[in-house]
Amino acid sequence: MNILITGCSGFVGFHLSRSLIKQSHKVFGIDNLNNYYDLNLKISRNKILLKEGIIFEKIDITNYEELELYFKNKNFDIIIHLAAQAGVRYSFEAPKEYISSNIIGTFNLLEIIKNKNDLKHFMFASTSSIYAMNEKLPFNEKDKADHQVSLYSATKKSNESLLHNYSYNFDLKITIFRFFTVYGPWGRPDMAPFKFIDCIMRDKAIDVFNYGDMWRDFTYIDDLVHSVEKLMMVIPSQKNKVQGDSISDVAPYRIVNIGNQNSVKLMDFIKLIEDITGKTFKINFSPMQAGDVIMTHADSSLLKKLIGETKSTDIKLGMENLYKWYLDFSKAK
Repeated sequence: MNILITGCSGFVGFHLSRSLIKQSHKVFGIDNLNNYYDLNLKISRNKILLKEGIIFEKIDITNYEELELYFKNKNFDIIIHLAAQAGVRYSFEAPKEYISSNIIGTFNLLEIIKNKNDLKHFMFASTSSIYAMNEKLPFNEKDKADHQVSLYSATKKSNESLLHNYSYNFDLKITIFRFFTVYGPWGRPDMAPFKFIDCIMRDKAIDVFNYGDMWRDFTYIDDLVHSVEKLMMVIPSQKNKVQGDSISDVAPYRIVNIGNQNSVKLMDFIKLIEDITGKTFKINFSPMQAGDVIMTHADSSLLKKLIGETKSTDIKLGMENLYKWYLDFSKAK
């Protein structure tokens, strides 16, 4: 199949692209290669993808004319839209970048592909941050989620509504997956798994918010890629509706959680990193930070019904793999 991945040089895009190439799919990738975090990391990922056969072009999805020209005379079976301005905390510093990349960029993409009849499936990366202040745990796709507390999560919720509109009006087959704290080798340096390892190895202090009383549902990258690949073949339709489904009553549109379904307490996570590295953290305990939530926990029962099986890598093994990669990548710099 011809598959387009936007944001292919990002963490998830990189791993997903590699996996699909190995399965002999023809993988196209676009990315603007911005410097939100260490550009060297994105360039290093991209070099690997180019060697392995991705058909790459540097494209900024906020540039409508550039994006429209890219799509001219191209047909894709599946589009997996991962490109976005990520990060909860950075959204307080650079709000315009989130509106531009996440909302305008997604709108541009939808306008260009809305009448492409050959497109079988459009898939979109959303976030567990959407659940925000929900008190009911674990988080279920059918739960009402209207209390976003960061601009990042607000833009993703806006995207979900925008996508439903296009699904209804243009019969676009759309699957939205809500990711839960994805980690692993080649991960994002602004997220806790990578950031904490980097800090402890550099003997730098870490900030621990809400005085450590926080929980996260950590999802290993290989598990997430496995789930996305399986979902590619589960095209939203009333014909494949299952019990407890989130599929829309009026459009071929479905939301699916992808998480590990096992929340880990932050202080236990910190102790695990200390055990793996053999070092001790310097910790600055702080009150709750704006835009953050105390706990995330995925209800992935719908995912299991749709794809038949899920993978749940143990956090210890996953963090050991991240640590080994971190050491190798640091040496290679």
